[in-house]
Amino acid sequence: MRSFDPMIFAKEQIARDEARTRHMPALFARKVARMRASAVGFLRGAAPLFYELYEHYAEDCHDGPAGEGWIAGDLHVENFGVYRTAPVDLLQRGRAANVTFDLNDFDDALVGPWRLDVLRLLTSLLLAARGFGASGARAASWTEALLDAYTTRAFDRAPPPLEVPVPVMNLLTRASARTRRALLDARTTRTSRGRRFVRDGLRYAELPPATDAAARKVFQTYAHGVRETYGLTPEHFEVLDAAFRIAGTGSLGTLRIAVLARGKGKDDGNWIFDMKAQSAPSAEAYGKPAHVRSPAERVLTAMQRCLEQPPHMAGTVPMKLGGKTSSMLVRRLAPQEDKLDLGHVPDADLLPLARYLGGLTGAAHRRGAQSKPRRPWSSADCTRLLFRAFALAGLHEAIYLAYSRLTEPLIAK
Repeated sequence: MRSFDPMIFAKEQIARDEARTRHMPALFARKVARMRASAVGFLRGAAPLFYELYEHYAEDCHDGPAGEGWIAGDLHVENFGVYRTAPVDLLQRGRAANVTFDLNDFDDALVGPWRLDVLRLLTSLLLAARGFGASGARAASWTEALLDAYTTRAFDRAPPPLEVPVPVMNLLTRASARTRRALLDARTTRTSRGRRFVRDGLRYAELPPATDAAARKVFQTYAHGVRETYGLTPEHFEVLDAAFRIAGTGSLGTLRIAVLARGKGKDDGNWIFDMKAQSAPSAEAYGKPAHVRSPAERVLTAMQRCLEQPPHMAGTVPMKLGGKTSSMLVRRLAPQEDKLDLGHVPDADLLPLARYLGGLTGAAHRRGAQSKPRRPWSSADCTRLLFRAFALAGLHEAIYLAYSRLTEPLIAK
């Protein structure tokens, strides 16, 4: 077993992030700032580190309660949120699309043990709870509630309906009222040639000419694949602008391109698409063959298998650039998208929210199952997972403190 020295792990994380963002140094500074903000923010941006700690310090890491199938792979409390769905029949009839709340990040998805998602989610809840001052006893009670709701949804043949907590209802209400114009006004500016992305270095930056040309070309390949499905025309996908997109924490440094398309025609009818390069999942060592042709198809397949209502207009396309081929996941961004932020949830709503997140995870695993256990997880199974989460939360907290100390000079510059 590797000896535990938080300073060494912190230095390795810093080196990993510097290497990933070497082509855009400003992204490194942004990632450091986001990971220094909180222990759960640090966990969010360091999925490979989580699995390294799991491998070396979680007792019997290759053993645990049964159950496997499609999992998110990088599940944590901030990877739930509101997004827009649009079944084909609704689009063809011209009716409004649905807005739902569920797991919303599958970049690290794979076919693997359910316990990986559950353990990472429990660890993130502990870190988040301690971050806003919850006692150890209360934080532990929330993880127990989450795990109880998870097992009910994953194993009960006729589980009771999930009761939507107040914070989720509020999020859905706010997101549903948001308009496409509000999304466009926040991310673009009007010019004599129409809307263009605001390249302020916060959300968007200029693309190199070769990347811009390649992006526009592969976007049309993607568009050809979805036009007939959604009853759309080539004019809807005419590219008006393309820019490098800056978003996320763990994925900062990844090739990510925003495309502004004509959409409905007028300025307020333009559509924004996200094209993101996909690579091997962080928990690859624990995965099994997924029988997909590319990393992007792995992510799309996981969405389709695990979610009752997958995001609309999602597709995949290869992108060749400089002798390298990237596997791109493409999806249309909607004004309704909004992530969960536990820091703004009233104290009284945290317990029902923990139950809800556990229930959503159990339901997702049940849909994506490839090997269902013969029996539900026992009380001993759940207790064992909880104590593993306690240990991993402590390890992350120690490395987070060391990381914050080591990166202080970077912030001061």
